[in-house]
Amino acid sequence: MAAKTDLRRFPGFLAITILCLVVLYAPLIVVAVYSFNASASITNWGGLSLTWYVDVFTGPEAPKFQKAALNSLVIALTAAIVATTIATAASVAMTRAGRFRGKTIGFVLINLPLMVPEVVTAVASLVFFSAIGFTTGLTTILLAHIVFCIPFAYLPITARMQSIPDMYEQAAMDLYATPGQAFRLVLLPLMTPGIMSGFLLAFIISLDDFLITNFVKGAGIETLPTAIFGSVKQGIKPNIMAISTLMLGVSVVLVTLSWLIGRAGQVKKQKP
Repeated sequence: MAAKTDLRRFPGFLAITILCLVVLYAPLIVVAVYSFNASASITNWGGLSLTWYVDVFTGPEAPKFQKAALNSLVIALTAAIVATTIATAASVAMTRAGRFRGKTIGFVLINLPLMVPEVVTAVASLVFFSAIGFTTGLTTILLAHIVFCIPFAYLPITARMQSIPDMYEQAAMDLYATPGQAFRLVLLPLMTPGIMSGFLLAFIISLDDFLITNFVKGAGIETLPTAIFGSVKQGIKPNIMAISTLMLGVSVVLVTLSWLIGRAGQVKKQKP
């Protein structure tokens, strides 16, 4: 058996890793730190303060951001529920239906939003809605998010499905369970960690999306990312840093929770 290659032993690997981490996370750290700045300046440090976090909820721009946040939550929750439902059905078909005509094409179509640049998806969605005479607004945002979130929900659900042997359903049907009962009482509980992980991932992807939303949202409709972008165009203010830090915290918590749920399901399966 060939020895495994340890990438950490390659010359320069550590330096490149550190450089990538700095480029990726240094701006986030700077934003998070300056969100606690007591000064109204975004460059001069005036001491630690929660002033700008209070301003997010009580300041003059608070109603705008609260409405945008509510829009984001409603869209993200609805899109995640629908996308997870579709992804679950697609995962069951892909992993349990055997070989069928169009399976490869179906797999490609499900994962296509992951491979196509997001700006292309955004432009295509806008052109499509315009071509069919659909007025842009919350509905168009929701439809675009559902399509975009399906592959993100599909991946963890399918990974979970592939780790479940089909002998469980076969044993249930040998005990006179119908295919529907075998799915509902046997397969679905085993799939639950993957479904929850896929739901959380789809939710956070929808909640944080800016590019597609900005193309299809229509006039007068804002989500939290587009509201932040609109405020930044008028100048970067400390309250924007506070909102960005809150969104970053929510994203980290949900992504971590998604990973922990998926990992818990795998550990539970491995136990005798």
